[in-house]
Amino acid sequence: MLKKGLFLATAGTLLLGLCFGRNAMSYVKTTVNKVSETVKNNVSIGYELDRARQMIKDLAPEIRHNMQLIAKEEIQVQQFEKRVVQADKTLSRDREEILRMKAVLDQNPGAQTLEFGNRNYPVHRVNVDLANRFKHYKKSDETSFNLRKVLDARQRTLAAAREKLNSMLAAKQQLEVDVENLEARLKMVEVAQTTSEFDFDDSHLSRTKELINDINTRIEVSARLLDVQTDFHARIPLELPEEMEDISDQITEYFTTDGIEEEGDASIATESLASQLSLH
Repeated sequence: MLKKGLFLATAGTLLLGLCFGRNAMSYVKTTVNKVSETVKNNVSIGYELDRARQMIKDLAPEIRHNMQLIAKEEIQVQQFEKRVVQADKTLSRDREEILRMKAVLDQNPGAQTLEFGNRNYPVHRVNVDLANRFKHYKKSDETSFNLRKVLDARQRTLAAAREKLNSMLAAKQQLEVDVENLEARLKMVEVAQTTSEFDFDDSHLSRTKELINDINTRIEVSARLLDVQTDFHARIPLELPEEMEDISDQITEYFTTDGIEEEGDASIATESLASQLSLH
């Protein structure tokens, strides 16, 4: 199987070389990039969010490991600080003793012996001891200087590690917040998509509303027609019209007026006739 696979791979490489020549590798890279991009675009956003969430969880072991290293370094730095402090105390004591012995020698230039701690020591031995003490002091002083440099470097390194750890913790928290925000936005988009996908057939509802409106219109038309017909019905008059007054009274009034005029005319005629007769 291995030989067969190698043979197929070699044959494929030779075929690409024959078809595309020197540009074969660029075609291969372009094809791989296109395939990778296509696969990535086909992966769901929810899956990518789960992947991001898992990657954030994967940061926890590394952060915990760095916290352990920092805690260990803090302890070692504290111990180193104590060592430097103790070295400084030893240097200070040695310096005082050296200066004290030197002062005794300077105060007794011609003495053969010198007293230290209620004991007498030959001056030669005191000089040898003082020289050894001074030599040891200079080496201790140089060592203390180097220890301080090392302590300063470790303190700066520890401070940088703490800052880096704090940055990692802050970045992790921000990533968690970002994932939560993205998840909330995704849910909003999914809800909007679900709402837009609802397909309600409201044609029947529209037809029902239209029918109800038609019925309402017909009822209103019928009601208005009924009102108009009612207005044309004969009404009982509350007063007598002029043409329906008592005909007898009309006749009496008419002829009474005419009779008075005729009577007046008759009287005038009678008087005229009487006057004519009297003249004859």
